[in-house]
Amino acid sequence: MDQSVVVKLQDIVVDFDEEAVLNGLSLDIHDEEFVTLLGPSGCGKTTTLRVIGGFLMPKSGSVFFDGANVTRLPPYKRPVNTVFQRYALFPHLNVYENVAFGLRLKKLPEKEIRERVLEMLELVGLRGFERRGTENLSGGQQQRVAIARALVNRPKVLLLDEPLGALDLKLRKEMQIELKRIQQSLDITFIYVTHDQEEALTMSDTVVVMNKGIIQQIGAPEDIYNEPINAFVADFIGESNILDGTMPKDYEVEFAGRSFPCVDGGFSPNELVQVVVRPEDIIVVPPDGGQLVGVVKALVFKGVHYEMLVEQAGIEWMIHSTVASQPGELIGMNIGPDEIHIMHRTVEEYAYAEEA
Repeated sequence: MDQSVVVKLQDIVVDFDEEAVLNGLSLDIHDEEFVTLLGPSGCGKTTTLRVIGGFLMPKSGSVFFDGANVTRLPPYKRPVNTVFQRYALFPHLNVYENVAFGLRLKKLPEKEIRERVLEMLELVGLRGFERRGTENLSGGQQQRVAIARALVNRPKVLLLDEPLGALDLKLRKEMQIELKRIQQSLDITFIYVTHDQEEALTMSDTVVVMNKGIIQQIGAPEDIYNEPINAFVADFIGESNILDGTMPKDYEVEFAGRSFPCVDGGFSPNELVQVVVRPEDIIVVPPDGGQLVGVVKALVFKGVHYEMLVEQAGIEWMIHSTVASQPGELIGMNIGPDEIHIMHRTVEEYAYAEEA
């Protein structure tokens, strides 16, 4: 086993009422890595987290920590701690005692408890809040207490199950940056669960995209966004225009009624493919200068850009632009070779297209 692999899942199968939730899932998670399990509700990401933490026993498969098989070990015997969406703080204890709780169970000396609790409160920005009751804290402060309580035991791996879900948008964005800072300062492994694509792209070293209990793609945020492996990933990670196309030959693709140069190769002659074009990668130009020409059907202001729906030859395009074109206006659209991403069509893609 790779020495940098701290958690290894091997052929994990979990089913509920004989319906597969995880279907032979295998995954390596490396030391000091911020890994996010990302996918829609019911995709198996929280189940995966529970298997890692020991809260759920898989039907089959193995869980390894640092090369040791821990599949049958209970949570308290694994080098992990968990932060849940509901922080489960003790309302009868103040901030200091909430954080100190796990250390007191270990019967550590009071001096060491105090040093470690204050160190963690400093780390999460709550030094000076030691004697405050948890009911007098904001949602963000309560979450910081929960994180400090989990980290004070010095776990090798911290599991986080949608811990920002209860926070408002502004505070959630602030805590995304804060969590990343904490992870980097402690050099421990974070395994994070979310269905929020922006959250995953903002915080992660590695994103694991899941659907229906199966890993669809693993990669750095930039790779997941720029080079989606299939239609599900392309559509789930950010907004996309996904079209059917044909590759007459490598580096040339036909879609939307015309031929485009592209940068993808390795396809059979005239292979049916799917084409992904991100809304922000379409350049709006005058109609006589466009590779494609369409009519603006709707315009929405999104703050940093305008979102336009454009109809072209029976195809509805989504375009993000800093310049607004008004409904009814005829516009040209240009797409560069680097902005066209080609994917093989598989049986799974056909099924996804039919569902959509």
